[in-house]
Amino acid sequence: MNILILTGAGISAESGIPTFRDANGLWEGHHVEEVATPQGFERNPSLVHRFYNERRRALLSPEIQPNAAHIALAEFEKRHAKSSRGDFLIVTQNIDDLHVRAGSRNVLPMHGELLKVRCVHSHKTFDWNEDLDLTTPHPEHPDDESRRGCLRPHVVWFGELPIGLEQIGEAAAKADVFIAIGTSGLVYPAAGIVQQTQPTCRKIEINLGDTPASNAFNECRHGKAGEQVPRLLAELE
Repeated sequence: MNILILTGAGISAESGIPTFRDANGLWEGHHVEEVATPQGFERNPSLVHRFYNERRRALLSPEIQPNAAHIALAEFEKRHAKSSRGDFLIVTQNIDDLHVRAGSRNVLPMHGELLKVRCVHSHKTFDWNEDLDLTTPHPEHPDDESRRGCLRPHVVWFGELPIGLEQIGEAAAKADVFIAIGTSGLVYPAAGIVQQTQPTCRKIEINLGDTPASNAFNECRHGKAGEQVPRLLAELE
């Protein structure tokens, strides 16, 4: 049984991470154009760095931990791998590392990773837990002054191509079960993954309520991810 999971902001909200945008289109008090576009970074890189430094510090604070949904997915993946019953992949729209911290191995962060930075020239990524600014030395060339300021958050901004779309399409096409957890059904291409699955695929949505994509699913389960995800995975055993 090939299983594809898609997770969105709703699953991490239960761990204390705020959802991406509020009803006014603001992300933590900022217009997304200011802090989540390449143009915003070009205009005011210091603002963008400060914004993601705050998000990174918050993610690393002791009170932010994987919740029951993250843990259930990780444990299910381990049992699924031992039984050699097919493929298992978590595609997450979230830029936190909670799936990995919970023990999940096959995680594809399609919108990037907050705990990584990327060189704007070589596009090489580096693990990163510290603050970042325009004076930060390049990890590979710390003494080269000309390379200072060439690092950016490894986050997919509006107008940029999400990561791993080919792999996601392949996983969707062969999935026997597709589960979307805590996603808004508004952000593409993630919201369109359900359309890439086969008619025979069992499609299940877990959310607090219906989403614009709900009609594309066979089943919609309403409630907190921490309660609904363990329950559903127990049924799939």
